[in-house]
Amino acid sequence: MPIYELAALGASLCFAVAGLLAMEPSRALGAIRFNRVRMLLMAVLLFVVASITGGIETLSVASMPILVTSGLVGIFLGDTFLFAGLRRVGPRRNAVMFAFNAPLTAIAGIFYLDELLSFPVFVGCVLVTTGVIVAISYGQTQSSRNHWDAIHGSLPIGLLFGFLAAAGQAGGILLSRPLMQEGIDPVAASAVRVAIAAIALIVVYELSTHRSKKDHSVWTRQIVVKTVGSGIIGMGIGMTLVMFALRGGEAGIVSTLSSAAPVLMLPIIWATSGRRPALGAWIGATIVFFGTALILIPS
Repeated sequence: MPIYELAALGASLCFAVAGLLAMEPSRALGAIRFNRVRMLLMAVLLFVVASITGGIETLSVASMPILVTSGLVGIFLGDTFLFAGLRRVGPRRNAVMFAFNAPLTAIAGIFYLDELLSFPVFVGCVLVTTGVIVAISYGQTQSSRNHWDAIHGSLPIGLLFGFLAAAGQAGGILLSRPLMQEGIDPVAASAVRVAIAAIALIVVYELSTHRSKKDHSVWTRQIVVKTVGSGIIGMGIGMTLVMFALRGGEAGIVSTLSSAAPVLMLPIIWATSGRRPALGAWIGATIVFFGTALILIPS
């Protein structure tokens, strides 16, 4: 059974749920403020879990610089740009740009990790990425597009933020892959990466708001619940699954499978809002299905 590839798919499902939960609080709080609270909470939780399970003991002094850099690039920069883009251009356009993290990782993996994908797996990765883009671009009715595609600010800047988020995600995965192959505990690795990103966000937030009055009025019960839920599902479970998948899965494959969240998001939106996805969603999902099958079926 391709356990590492299935873990990457599981991470994709976690990211889909977390992304929907994050939309309201990220717009209400702002990307930096939302991410700061979410990461600080998850850093504490992950360190507690890693300490209880003994995962902290797998960390070494030599691994820390790479984990720190991976956290800064993949989480601090990647997530900040991701939610900044989400806030400006909505989930559909933002997800299209973020989907480029899969080909970026696969291409960079050839040069950085000497990972050469077999032809069926390469075709599968191309199909998954294509299916994700098709599902995002053509997977909603006109009325739902108007609801989910509201633009707040500059469209080009929002799209740029989405691409930078993809580049950050790719960089974080490429940096983490060699360490995970050495046997570092996935929870402990996630704890270090999230903690360093949380510290960076706290510094940025305090520097950017030290002269302004802190507004706590938006902290409604619903926003608190969605912020905590997004953190536990997306960062706690989802990122740990990605770290686990990198133990035995190639970076390009892990990145591709974990980027299928926009496709998995569509049936969740359908179930929660009653808005049935358009024909393009089914076409995109079908392409993703066949691409995933090519990746998972042994050659």
